[in-house]
Amino acid sequence: MIKRALITFCAAALLVISGGCGRSDGPVPVRVKSSGDRLMGGGSSFIYPIMNRWAYDYYKATGVEVNYQSLGSSGGIKQFTVGTLAFGATDSPMNAEQMKAANGDALHIPVVMGAVAITYNLPQIKEPLKISGEVLADIYLGKITKWSDPALQQLNPDVNLPDNDIITVRRADGSGTTYIFADYLAHKSPEWHKIVGVGNSLSWPGHSIGAKGNEGVSAQVKRSANSLGYVELVYAIESEMPVAAVLSHDGQPVMPSSQSVTAAAAHLTSVTEDLCMSIADSPGVDAYPLAGLSWVVVHKNNPSKEEAAALKKFLSYILSDKAQAAAAKMNYARLPDKLLEPAMAKVNQIRATP
Repeated sequence: MIKRALITFCAAALLVISGGCGRSDGPVPVRVKSSGDRLMGGGSSFIYPIMNRWAYDYYKATGVEVNYQSLGSSGGIKQFTVGTLAFGATDSPMNAEQMKAANGDALHIPVVMGAVAITYNLPQIKEPLKISGEVLADIYLGKITKWSDPALQQLNPDVNLPDNDIITVRRADGSGTTYIFADYLAHKSPEWHKIVGVGNSLSWPGHSIGAKGNEGVSAQVKRSANSLGYVELVYAIESEMPVAAVLSHDGQPVMPSSQSVTAAAAHLTSVTEDLCMSIADSPGVDAYPLAGLSWVVVHKNNPSKEEAAALKKFLSYILSDKAQAAAAKMNYARLPDKLLEPAMAKVNQIRATP
């Protein structure tokens, strides 16, 4: 279980700055210098569980400490840009402005894929609910406000849905999980695309409750009756929360899993040079539509020879068969071969500047 692994990880004293195994709710204020035997990273809470698993296993194999803090994708990009971290992690690609602020040499290296699960708090409902992108968009737009709405009832004809208000929960911080969620809704709802759009931070319509991190959204949904939220699948599983089957691009209900995310990536027909692709709403009856990539962002040109070498070794490990297999066991999806080779090519571009 993830929790037991993280407890062991903390006991080994691998997390060496304030925050421990808990999530940091703000930026790291002081840089703790990375070196050949210590790397500082942070960002995406989406991949926090697997990043800690990788760091723990890597330390046992090499003695090199990797301190990863769950700051949210926006926080990871910010701290990477200002030089607090040797690497950031994000579930949304850096935009042109962010690339420029990071000296224009940031490399996006895909490391894993995952599912954004739609979770809810309806104890009286025993079977997984079915939901579509169009209905999900209307819920967060405030157009559907009751669990008993005809649109939801039509998707779940054999379920006695309560006539209660839906309490929507969303991320309050800059989030790659939000980016994947919004990217999918923009594919399914022209109104969402026009009114809300796609991004890490959104101007949310209606009266949804904001919470920090996947951890915060999971906790808020779990303690709020009649609520609905979106979290990375691992958090829903660890919290023993129900998740919905989301209608695929081809109209079939698909549960989130490493297999259904892999099916979504199977339909990735081309790989862009920057490796910043979307796999949301991929075709295929068995492809989970709320799927996304996670990237580690690093500088191509590193002023430290030791840090550059340490980054290359750790990232090579992450992309190894052993590390990717560990990700699959934790309900992430391993990268397909069509992405592994170009990802390693990006790793090999990291160098120390003269």
